[in-house]
This record gives sequence, structure tokens and C-alpha cells, in this order.
Amino acid sequence: MGEILDLLLIEIKKIPEYQSEVIVVDNNSSDETALIAKSKGVRVVFEPINQISRARNLGAREARGQNLIFLDADTKISSELLKISINSLFFEEIGGGGAKVVFDSDQKQLFLGKIMPRLWFWISKTFKLAAGSFIFCRKEIFDQIGGFSEKLFAGEEILFSQQFKKECKKKGLKFLILEDYPVVTSSRKLVWFSSFQILIYIMIPIVFPLALRFRALCSFWYRRPGT
Repeated sequence: MGEILDLLLIEIKKIPEYQSEVIVVDNNSSDETALIAKSKGVRVVFEPINQISRARNLGAREARGQNLIFLDADTKISSELLKISINSLFFEEIGGGGAKVVFDSDQKQLFLGKIMPRLWFWISKTFKLAAGSFIFCRKEIFDQIGGFSEKLFAGEEILFSQQFKKECKKKGLKFLILEDYPVVTSSRKLVWFSSFQILIYIMIPIVFPLALRFRALCSFWYRRPGT
């Protein structure tokens, strides 16, 4: 967390023309996330219920700005992408969007490490679906649709993208997936889980979408093996 946060703060300083704040949502972290964030002067808020959508929604409620950027704790972002995202919200007919996501390592896995990220980007770009690791949007529209669904324990960014796009269309705005400056996210789950386990977790919500409403069936997103 410390390294990711340091890099984020450095990138933010590269665009001083914008005022910004960084909010870290502590969602029952078992490490020193909250202490590290506070030591760097970042505002920390606590969400007691361990759920991705609740954590994101709390961060949004606490935010004082008119635009929001959601970034996962294991994801790195460049100042170029930050600037493009903010400029599009301020100066273009853009309501929100996401970005291309790449792994920090393919872990020498052809299908899951190389092919799957490319396949997801094609799906993301084609159907305008933002990956949860990075989402930017206008707070007004976020509030209008009620944020991320707290009925879901995973896949909430897909439903969010669909609802957000509809609201953008009503307002004559676009939902954009950026690709010039990809965000880099951790590939640690390719190490934690076997290829078979990962494929099973991917297939469960496809075959049985209601599974996303049950935390026990979404453990892939909440635990690491051995915990």
C-alpha cells in the first residue's frame, strides 16, 4: 500500500493546476494500510462491512470535489491518465469512464496472464464497461444512480457502468474507455490461485449471475489462500 500511495501522490503533484484530495477507505484491512496512509497526510475513513461496493460508496460520500476517481489499492496510475481523465470531465462531453488495464506481470501464464487481459480490454472497449481498478466520473451522476450496488459482492463495476451509461446518454454525455495510458494492476492472484480455480470463479457468475449477491460465492475477491 505504501509504495502505491507514494506513486499516486507523486503523480498528483505533476498536475498542480487541479486541486485534489486523496481518500483511503479502510475496509477492515489486516495490515498497516490506515497507519501508512495517515502518515502521508491522506484522509482515512473506515467502512466496517467488508464489501467492495460499500467501500467505494463511502469514499464517494466523503469526497468534497465535483469529480471522482476510484483506484484500487493494488493499481498504479500515471499523471498523464489522471490529467486526461480530469480534463475530459471538465472540458469535454464526457460523464465518466475507465481505462485499459494491464498486469504488472503475466506470471508466465499465456492464457490468464496474456490473453485474458487483452480479451477483457476488447470487451471493455466494445461494450464500454469500466474495470473496477480504475473508474472516473462526475459525482453528480454517481449520486443520481446511487453509486455502486450494495446488493453485489463482486461485478459491481459492470452494473455501475451500464447504469452510468444510461444516465450519461440522457444528458448527452459519453462514457469513455481510455487506452493510451493503461493502469497497471497486481497479478498476485495468478500466483495465489491455480488456473483452474480462477476459471471456476470467472464462470460461476456467468452461469449463475445471482452468485454475485452472496459473499461466500465471491470469496475470490475477498481473501487470499491460507487466510
